[in-house]
Formats: sequence, C-alpha cells, structure tokens
Amino acid sequence: MLIDLAVQNVTKRFKEFIAVDNVSFEVPDGQFFSILGPSGCGKTTLLRMIAGLTEPTEGNIEIRGSSMLGISPNKRPVNLIFQHLALFPMMNVGQNIAFGLKRRGERKAVIEEKVNTILERVDLAGFGEKKIDQLSGGQKQRVAIARCLVLEPAVLLLDEPLGALDLKLREQMKVELKKLQAKVGTTFVYITHDQSEALVMSDHVAVMNRGVFEQIDTPQNLYNDPKTPFVAQFVGDNNTWTGRIQQCHENTAEVQTVEGNLFRTKLRQPMQPGDRVDLFLRPEAMLIQPDAALKELNRFEVVIKDILFDGANSRLLAYPIDADMELLVALPQTRQFDYIRKDDKIEIGWNEMSGICFAKTDDR
Repeated sequence: MLIDLAVQNVTKRFKEFIAVDNVSFEVPDGQFFSILGPSGCGKTTLLRMIAGLTEPTEGNIEIRGSSMLGISPNKRPVNLIFQHLALFPMMNVGQNIAFGLKRRGERKAVIEEKVNTILERVDLAGFGEKKIDQLSGGQKQRVAIARCLVLEPAVLLLDEPLGALDLKLREQMKVELKKLQAKVGTTFVYITHDQSEALVMSDHVAVMNRGVFEQIDTPQNLYNDPKTPFVAQFVGDNNTWTGRIQQCHENTAEVQTVEGNLFRTKLRQPMQPGDRVDLFLRPEAMLIQPDAALKELNRFEVVIKDILFDGANSRLLAYPIDADMELLVALPQTRQFDYIRKDDKIEIGWNEMSGICFAKTDDR
C-alpha cells in the first residue's frame, strides 16, 4: 500500500506554547482523510507544516517516501486550498486553471489539453471561457480544486474550504466533494471544525484536541465507539451525567448520578466502586414511553421543556424530574408521538449497552 503522506512525531512550538504535540499519522494513496477539531486545537498549524508554510520544531514529514524538511512550499508535491479561494477575477475559468501550468513553462498545446481534461473531471466541461463572477459558489469551489488538481499533486490540502458558503450550498458541496475525490482519486487531507463535514466525506478522521490526536478512526467508529470523553462529547450530540460507580459487573457498571438516578451502563475501561465517572448517551438511544415489557431498560421521567422541530432531526428538549439539567431526546418521524406537548411528563428508557462510561475528567 502506497503511503502518500506520513507525519512522524511532529511538534510545533511558539515560544512556550505547544500548538502541535508529537503527532504521527499516515494517509494512504487515494484516501479522503480529515482532521477534525475545535478552533485553536492546532489543525491549521499542522496543515501549514505539511504545506511547507511553517517548519516543525521537531519530527519529520514525508510525502511519498521523501522527507519534506527544508523543502520550500513551491517544490512540494502538494497544493493548498483555503476558505477564501483566491481565484483571479480578471481571468476566465480556463486561464485560472492554466495559471500554474504557465508558471511551470508548459507548452500551450499541453496546457489546453490538461485544462480541458480537468474541466471534464470536475464536471465543468465547456466552462473554460466563463468569467469567475458568472459562476455559482459551488462552481467556484470546483474551479479552485481543478486549478490545484491540474498540477497533479500527490496530496491536496483543504483548510475549511466550505466555511464561507451558505448552509444549503455547504450541504450540497459535502456530497460533491466526496464524489469528486472518489472520481479523481487524489489524496485529500481536509481540515474542519464541522463534524458533519468530516463524518460525511471522510474515509478516516483524526479528532484533534489541544495539539494531540485523541482518536483516528472511521466515521462510524468515532460515532459509535469513542475512545475518550472528548471524542464522545465532540463527535455528535450527547447527553452527559456525572456520578459514581456503585457496582461493577465485567464490562458494565451501576452508576449513581448526582441527580439521583441509578443507571446500568457499559464501561470504556476497568473501574472500581466509588470511582467518579462521566456517562454519555446519544439522543437517538433514548426511547420515548418504552413498552413496560422491556424489563432491562434504564427508566426515568422527564418534563418536556420544548419541541425542537427540524424535520428528520427533530428533538425533544427535556428536564429530568427534580433535576436542573437539559436532555436532548431524538423524536422519531413515525408521528406516533405527535401527541407530546410542552410541559408534558413522559417516561424515557434506554438500554445499558447504549451508554458509555469514562473516568471523570474535570476538563470536559
């Protein structure tokens, strides 16, 4: 398996501040790899080191087996797309795409052939003569990507390229980018703070927090099997309780929450009675008015604070009885719960294998 990008024990310090802390990972040829994390976690600094705009304090970066240390940005087989696409408004689409090829000194006939070929690959055939201001936001994105891909980089770096788009176009471009990457086969390394972008488009995602990678995994595993409290909290929505373990049974435990509930749940790591824990539970894992015959469920009552209608993503905002905390409960689209109204009191249930428990951290 060909490895297009290998980052080996890379650290970046700015005086006393460590922006990237001993990060290592590999991206195989043709993969869509995303780095997901909150603002200030170090992801853009890491991308800039790969692009050659910043030198690492320690560690090594290899592209297709060759070290990039000391190699200037223009001599690295990578291209970088920022949120602001920096297309040249005085040039048409074809001239924008041809710009890098002209700087390389390619012959006119070769440039024309390559531009026409890449326009077809990004589904913009016949757009060469169009002016930039005649394009939609999504078309401009594809022109910016085509301008990079025509130079045949080993890796295409994308730094939050959808951030400036409106919500509906952003949703469309997530699918477009995924299809485009699969079609052209170029390795993409994508930076984002938007979990939906990372989960929808990526083959693998690295979740970054305070300069380190907390977990590298498939989108499905990040969502269903988080390895750390940060990943559990950051990837997808979660309800969180704090409590203490009362009893342990192999991979499960009974947790007494500070609100007074006694829940059975699975453990992420071995623990002992008396340990303080954080318990995470997805909104869609909570069953509304569960059948009384389901004896194995954790059950408790809540008061409906509000109904948050959002089509297929509709939720109930609820408060447990006598507890000052908010819970999100997924609202199925079967319309069987249309009778629920604000201030109603209902029962909630969930299976012990749906929750996940971690040792309590003071900095969640």
